[in-house]
Amino acid sequence: MGAIAQTHSGATSSKRARIYADLRRRLQRSEVGPDDRLVDVEIATAYGTSRMPAREALLQLVNEGYLVGTTRGFVVPTLTLQDIRDVFEVRKLLEPRAAAQAARDLDGASEATLGEAMALARSAAEEGDVERLILANIAFRNAWLGRVLNARLAATLSSFVDHVQTVRLETLRRGATQQVVIEGLEDLHAAFVSRDPIVVADRMAAFIGAAEQAFFAVRKPQVEPDG
Repeated sequence: MGAIAQTHSGATSSKRARIYADLRRRLQRSEVGPDDRLVDVEIATAYGTSRMPAREALLQLVNEGYLVGTTRGFVVPTLTLQDIRDVFEVRKLLEPRAAAQAARDLDGASEATLGEAMALARSAAEEGDVERLILANIAFRNAWLGRVLNARLAATLSSFVDHVQTVRLETLRRGATQQVVIEGLEDLHAAFVSRDPIVVADRMAAFIGAAEQAFFAVRKPQVEPDG
């Protein structure tokens, strides 16, 4: 009986992990809008599983700040300008140091992945493809975060960046913002290839600062109009 129970538990955990990973990818890519509701029963049906692993996956996303619970399901949180300022503040405190650690421990495979993501970002920007630019940005970030040996630090940064990523799709439609992203990624890529932790930390701080300025240049006038 113990072996059977263990097998069942493992299968449930595997289903939960698959649902969680898929939903997180959708959230990263802004495929879940503010008007969409994720209901555990519907998620379970879509994945051909019971309600429990679907609900556990949704609750994990709630715990990580990707979703909030309501009486009618789970939804993407509405971030205020102060929420977004707070996220950028955490990033500015932690991300340069983490990037410096990644530069120190970068390997050949990670450097190649960074190069591929950079090429994708250039191509997407040239074609004005916002969705591909977001995917390239995610791939670039995941490549260097994968070399941050402090797993807790990497996971924390990944979730904080994702929280802002879900509200950046609108601002990335502007050519000026796309240019900021591309120039920042180019500088970061060159720094990572040099394997110089100090340079990487400085350029990461500059990249986050530029991203913050570009974001608020678009969003603040929209919610705080003159007059």
